[in-house]
Amino acid sequence: MSQVPALIIAGPGTNRDRDVEHALKLAGAATRIVLASELVAQPSLLQHARLAVIAGGFSYADSLGAGRMLALDLVAGLGDGLRSFVDAGRPVIGICNGFQVLTRTRLLPGALGHNAQGRFDCRWVVLDPVTPSNSVWTRGIEDPIHCPIAHGEGRYVHPDAESLAAAGQVALRYRSTNPNGSVADIAGVSDPSGVVLGLMPHPENHIVARQHPRSTRGGGGPRHLGLRLFENGIRHAKEL
Repeated sequence: MSQVPALIIAGPGTNRDRDVEHALKLAGAATRIVLASELVAQPSLLQHARLAVIAGGFSYADSLGAGRMLALDLVAGLGDGLRSFVDAGRPVIGICNGFQVLTRTRLLPGALGHNAQGRFDCRWVVLDPVTPSNSVWTRGIEDPIHCPIAHGEGRYVHPDAESLAAAGQVALRYRSTNPNGSVADIAGVSDPSGVVLGLMPHPENHIVARQHPRSTRGGGGPRHLGLRLFENGIRHAKEL
C-alpha cells in the first residue's frame, strides 16, 4: 500500500478540514473530505478508510455545546461504525472540535469544558509528549511539539487524572503554559487501545517551519513540527 486511504470527517462550520488534508498528504496519505451527513448516507466510505480524522472548527456553530451536534450525527447515523473502526485497530485523531466530538461519542474518556479564564483563546503553545504513553500517534516522539490553539471550550476534565496517566492514556501535556485550565496540564488523551487520540491544539497548522510566527526572527531554539503526529498515524495504518 503506497498511500494510506484517510477520511477527514467534517460538519457544518468545520474550518480545519483543508489544513488536515494538507498535513495528511504531506505525511503520505490519500485523502477524502466528507461531511458527516455524506458518511451516514454512504457508510462504506468509512469501511474503506484506514485512518480517520475528525477535523477542528465550530461544527453547527457549537450549538448546544461544542461538538454535541456533530457527535449526535455520527452516533445516530453510524451506530457502532466508529467503534468498529477503532476495534479493528485503525487510527483516529480528533483535533479541537474533533476532540470534543470524540469525548461526546465516548470514544475518549473525560470531557471538555469552558476555558478557565472564561474566554476564547488563540495563541501558540508547546506540548510535551508523555512517556510512557500507549498512543500510536505520539510513539517515538521525544521532542516538544509547537502548534497553535484556537478554542473557547478546551479545559480537559477527568475525575481521576492520575489513573488515566497510570494507564498510559495521557499522551500530551502543556509545557509552555496551560491555556485553558485543563486538569494536570493534559493537552491530549488516548483510548485504552492507543489508536484514538484527541487534542485541543492544532498540529495541522505547524507542518512546515515557515508557519511558526517566529520562523524568520530567530531565537527560542528549535520549533518542532506537528507533522510527526500524522506520520505516526499513517505508519500505524500501514502496519494493519
